[in-house]
Amino acid sequence: MSLQLGQTAPDFTAETTKGSVHFHEWKKGKWAMLFSHPKDYTPICTTEMGAFARRIGEFEKRDAKIIGLSVDSVADHHGWEKDITKVGGSSVGFPIIADPDLKIAKEYGMFHPEADSKVTVRSVFLIDPNNKVRLILTYPPSVGRNVDEILRSLDALQQTDRQQVATPVDWKPGEEVVIPPSLSDAEAKKLYPEGWRAEVSYLRYVAAK
Repeated sequence: MSLQLGQTAPDFTAETTKGSVHFHEWKKGKWAMLFSHPKDYTPICTTEMGAFARRIGEFEKRDAKIIGLSVDSVADHHGWEKDITKVGGSSVGFPIIADPDLKIAKEYGMFHPEADSKVTVRSVFLIDPNNKVRLILTYPPSVGRNVDEILRSLDALQQTDRQQVATPVDWKPGEEVVIPPSLSDAEAKKLYPEGWRAEVSYLRYVAAK
């Protein structure tokens, strides 16, 4: 069965371009983005790796660490990093896991047994400081990931944890958030005595805190 939202992200120890990594210990107390690629030296993956390398600071500002995964060897990864740096304009400051036997890919449900293993390991996982999986995105080989959307999703998750709210469509930091329907008006009044803006009775907007 594939990994589900809310489950504990499987722990693992793996060789990476930054040495051996014990995943839960490596990310201890922080958010993490684990993202996978089917193979080194593939075009779309190279553009993605380059973008994440260039924008790693934006994740660090959000107390999040980045770790990539590909099915090839560490030696292959080091060679690929030269192309990533050329394409992305920045050296790769995060580890890239070697997963030649697909062990981690299978634990995370990235591997589909009826498809070519080299094109199925292409997913994004946002994992919180308690090691719970909070978001899963899976892309087809032909579609590049959107770094802005991943960062926006991370912002939204951190906002909802901080304020116990939900975020509406296209939400960005600083915009209004939504009181969840699990809170009655009476309960919401205790948290928001100044009231809220309602477009319909069950859609109650308040300022982000």
